Amino acid sequence: TAAGRLSGSCGWHPFLPFSAVSVGEGPGCGPLVGMGILNSVPFRRVCRLKSSVSFLTRPDRPNIAYQKLKGRNPGVIFLPGFNSNMNGQKATALEDFCKSLGHAFIRFDYTGCGSSDGKFEECTVGKWRKDVLSILDELTDGPQILVGSSMGGWLMLHAAIARPDKVAALVGVAVAADHVVTSFKRLPIEAQKEIEEKGEWKYRTKQNEEGYYSLTYDFIREAENHCVLNSPIPVTCPIRLIHGMRDGDVPWEISMQVADRVLSKDVDVILRKIGQHRMSDKEDTKLLVNTVDDLIDKLSTVA
Repeated sequence: TAAGRLSGSCGWHPFLPFSAVSVGEGPGCGPLVGMGILNSVPFRRVCRLKSSVSFLTRPDRPNIAYQKLKGRNPGVIFLPGFNSNMNGQKATALEDFCKSLGHAFIRFDYTGCGSSDGKFEECTVGKWRKDVLSILDELTDGPQILVGSSMGGWLMLHAAIARPDKVAALVGVAVAADHVVTSFKRLPIEAQKEIEEKGEWKYRTKQNEEGYYSLTYDFIREAENHCVLNSPIPVTCPIRLIHGMRDGDVPWEISMQVADRVLSKDVDVILRKIGQHRMSDKEDTKLLVNTVDDLIDKLSTVA
């Protein structure tokens, strides 16, 4: 691997002990402000220390940018959503939490996204699936908990199928399993034919300023090869699925479908009545962190 760009930020983290964070250090970081109780721990002004981005080099594929926190198992790996990156609020909150516990943690960018090499317009679900497997195979040892957001929730299912001995548990946030394919197939036949002829689909979304993602027809066709909801999903590890009922991009019913299709009997679905797609407000973050914490305890007890 090779070191690259530096990053750092400040923010509120309600669940970390003082020993796990740097308080009031560095430019732009004020003193401890305000005391509110969330999860029995005061709010603290947190300054994230600068950390370098490393790269997983692959001879036949673009290099993947990642940040890794060493620690004990089970480790936690965050899988971002479509056209997202490893610097989102959920990823950094989980990293801080794992650091406070002394557990290993990895966040990364898919090929063509964030700091990773490659061209986004040339990417496919299959290529991103291989990215996840590369991270698992090359950067981890022992059991891992995968936390997948949106499309990352779809990819985490594939990783669990492909690496059952390494994937010990799954946490999905607004899982978008098969969603781009099922959305396309729900279009009128005339619209589907027009997209095929143009080679492009402007897929509506609330997640960017343009109001749509530009997807190639080839991307949609390739994604069909990775659909999982049409038959039983051979995943037997513990699974926790969190979804907002006000998700305007990915219907919460998809999480219910995943729960129904997986072979695992240890499955919980948690619906947030006012939750949006990003699921990144303070209460959402608290729920996500507590869910991961419970799975760490469960797996550590079993071990």
